Amino acid sequence: MLLGCDSVPLEEGRIIQTQSGESIFRPQSESQIAAGAVIFQRDCAQCHGVNGEGDPEWRKRDVDGMFPPPPLNGTGHAWHHPTNFLQDRIKNGSGPQGKMPAQGGKLNTAEVDAVIAWFQAQWPDELYGVWYEIEQRALKR
Repeated sequence: MLLGCDSVPLEEGRIIQTQSGESIFRPQSESQIAAGAVIFQRDCAQCHGVNGEGDPEWRKRDVDGMFPPPPLNGTGHAWHHPTNFLQDRIKNGSGPQGKMPAQGGKLNTAEVDAVIAWFQAQWPDELYGVWYEIEQRALKR
């Protein structure tokens, strides 16, 4: 069996192109995505929507001066953030700038990564390719 990034079998992913034209492997571990879907529905959908669509007014501050939950399905800004930021936000919450509760005491690292895999699976390849380039720049820091 051929393996791609993170030892994901190539049958569970595909090669896509980034905006710069680089060919990359987009992992699609069906088991991780399925686990992430269950966790997302249980712990995240109440705020971010069952399909990760977020609050329709996510760009406008609410009466408390906070931003409502953004979309995670690729129509918001989650794809602007590298993995370490996404992991930190899920584990530690949004702090004083938002209402997202910390999930670090509830979810382990594998569960957090599964949630990220689930919502990234909602992103079209072109968007994932842009995110990948952001991820690579973050890893070089």
